[in-house]
Amino acid sequence: MARQPQLNLPGIPQHIVQRGNNRLPCFLDDTDRKRYLRYLHLLR
Repeated sequence: MARQPQLNLPGIPQHIVQRGNNRLPCFLDDTDRKRYLRYLHLLR
């Protein structure tokens, strides 16, 4: 059975989980992680 659509309400925080494929790290180093966080901030 498919997942139900998630509600996206303005001003309500969402819990986001990110995992690497086969339990590998998602980021190569701290610079890579900070770049990702900057990109996320731009999407707000």
